[in-house]
Amino acid sequence: MKSKRIGIGLMLSVFMLMPHWLVHAQNTQTNSCKNESPYFIVLSEDKEQSSFLLESTAVKVNISGVIADVQVKQVYTNTSASTLEALYVFPASSRAAVYDMVMRVGEREIRAVVEEKGKARTMYRNAKKKGQNASLLEEERPNVFKMSVANIRPGTTMEVDMHYTELLVPVDQVYEFVYPTVVGPRYVSKDELQSHAIESWIINPYLQAEVGFNPEFNLELGLSTYIPIKQMQCATHPNKIEYESRSSAQLRMTDNDGRLCDFVMKYSLSGGAIETGVLVYEGADEENYFLAMVQPPVRIVPEAIPPREYVFIVDVSGSMNGFPLDVSKQMMKELLGHLKLTDVFNIICFAGGSEMFAEVSVKATQGNIDKAIRFIERRQGGGGTELLSALNKALQMKRNENFSTSFLILTDGYVTVEKATFDLIRNKMGEANFYAFGIGKGVNRHLIEGMAHVGYGEPFFVMNREEAAPVRQRFIRYVSQPLMTNISYTTEGLEFYDVLPKNVPDLLAGRPLIISGKYKGKGKGTLRIKGMTGEKEINQLITIDPPKGNGDKALKYLWAREKIRLLSDYRGVSSDSALRNEIITLGKKYNLLTEFTSFVAIDPKAEYSTKNTDRSLKAPPVTSGDILNITDDAIELDEELSIEDAECDLEIVSMDFEEGEEDVSLFILVEEMPEYPGGDKALKSFIANNLNYPLKAREYGISGTVYISFSIDVDGSVTDVKVVRGVSPELDAEAIRIIKAMPKWKPGKQRGQAIKVAYTVPVYFKLE
Repeated sequence: MKSKRIGIGLMLSVFMLMPHWLVHAQNTQTNSCKNESPYFIVLSEDKEQSSFLLESTAVKVNISGVIADVQVKQVYTNTSASTLEALYVFPASSRAAVYDMVMRVGEREIRAVVEEKGKARTMYRNAKKKGQNASLLEEERPNVFKMSVANIRPGTTMEVDMHYTELLVPVDQVYEFVYPTVVGPRYVSKDELQSHAIESWIINPYLQAEVGFNPEFNLELGLSTYIPIKQMQCATHPNKIEYESRSSAQLRMTDNDGRLCDFVMKYSLSGGAIETGVLVYEGADEENYFLAMVQPPVRIVPEAIPPREYVFIVDVSGSMNGFPLDVSKQMMKELLGHLKLTDVFNIICFAGGSEMFAEVSVKATQGNIDKAIRFIERRQGGGGTELLSALNKALQMKRNENFSTSFLILTDGYVTVEKATFDLIRNKMGEANFYAFGIGKGVNRHLIEGMAHVGYGEPFFVMNREEAAPVRQRFIRYVSQPLMTNISYTTEGLEFYDVLPKNVPDLLAGRPLIISGKYKGKGKGTLRIKGMTGEKEINQLITIDPPKGNGDKALKYLWAREKIRLLSDYRGVSSDSALRNEIITLGKKYNLLTEFTSFVAIDPKAEYSTKNTDRSLKAPPVTSGDILNITDDAIELDEELSIEDAECDLEIVSMDFEEGEEDVSLFILVEEMPEYPGGDKALKSFIANNLNYPLKAREYGISGTVYISFSIDVDGSVTDVKVVRGVSPELDAEAIRIIKAMPKWKPGKQRGQAIKVAYTVPVYFKLE
């Protein structure tokens, strides 16, 4: 991976070493209805006059088995006297597949198309410049989406109609559907837009339910399952549930109050045995799709659990020394203490090399457990990290027939992981289950989640000692109840291909088995699933009938979304450009939002002048060559002043000028950065020790991030302090006060000359 130092002019964005300032209040705020997103950002220079109101949200949800198909219709109105642009940021499940979006502005209806992300942005900007109605829907991250809407004229009503589907996967046998509701508008200036401050959605301050923002909200939900419904409830909103049969129900809200909390509906099923089912969809493009599911029973008897083999693969590298390794040791002690005499176990410790407790797994006798504990206690953190060799060594051990084998990977994630590691987990999943448990204050979440996704399991994280016990117990419960192992399947009358997962993991009490893919044939045939439980051999024959009509079209989107998620996990450990290209191809083929494809909708007929409005995204002219804008973009304190180029998407924003303005381009790289007296640690300490949480903000439960811009002048003094994105008058004033109170800095220099440097930085206020 190579690094390069990059300067971008006219507004030069350099990612620099600036800490994040976080204020903790002593009291704890608890409110089940608080929500950090979604939200609308209205881009306007006049906060008092600009008004872009959410009037209503109507949601229709159809849950068929474990698939939720969701239609969201939201109505917004520009009640101001200005033409506006708005950004809409909203979350969803990481399994959600957004497959359609329609924008209606006035009487016009514009259906979005999917394009490569860079091309879609260019199309949107060009349309915005021409004064055309346009919208752009992008994926910020797998579970966060951002929509931009340009040129909303005064008095115009805008309707956004969006469809997505998602697979509902139960936790502890409880299914949950969540629809996030809207927090409210945020108004920002063009300076903030250019500083990219709005791109970090998760630090958006939330409004509590008492704050006066109350749009109409209505949701209708239908639930239909092939297994009888045991329980269905929604505790977040007033509602009425009507059961149409043992396996179908309708939920309707009895109050359309748009309170600011997530809508959450939970349900559980009442099957008394292992249940199976298959859904199929006949595609118009000659590709057909299926989804097969094996559902564990509600009640688990000990006799149903097959003999178990646990192989602990423990990171003992230097970064694991102390608390992380202590948690790993306690985990192993507790799980070993729960094993039966029919179970076996082994331990492999890895750092630069690896060390095994035994050549083959040993029986879970008290003597062997005592020896294993002594082996564990002798381990101290040190050395490098090589996970792949440890996994290969574990797989080379002699297997026990009809045992449920599980590899428990305990690490902080700072290990050498290559594409080959993910390949190994995928290819060997039929031989063993792979579970990832991340431990440490700075745990590498992306890697832990990637290994869990590839192994079709749930990631677990422990960030500190206080949360270790409950997470550890949940992990033990999750891995200790395999119900069926050695699972295989065959088909007659149709042929499965492009199947995910490639190899079938064990069925767990807390995890159903889900297999999706494509098939050849007419959708009529049989699926036979075989496996072993602790009591008997399972041999279930499922009849597959042609679907009514074409079937559930959500199946093709869900398969494609799962494939894209797998490719994205691989991109986390590989810079292969072919992975990016494959994601783009899938996104365009299946009309899906991805990290590299976006929805864009442009109305070619709605052109008008954008001059003489208060909404202008034109860049201000640069009047001298000694001002450099630097924006903080969530870079950790110990990172280098560089942008790593690993197939990364570097966007250089083109700036447009009003007529008569001078088009001046500057490409300036700071040779000597301004420095706070004592360095970054001293600056962080100054903020933490002198920032006071305003009493009124604390009483009303107001928290969030204030973005402050200021300049370090040629003499080191702090000047031009102002709020570019605020939260409340109280928090804004306190953030300004603390920045103005800073002592003089050592000024920055360019080619030996003092240079004025303008910063935009976030000041975090958080209630605990």
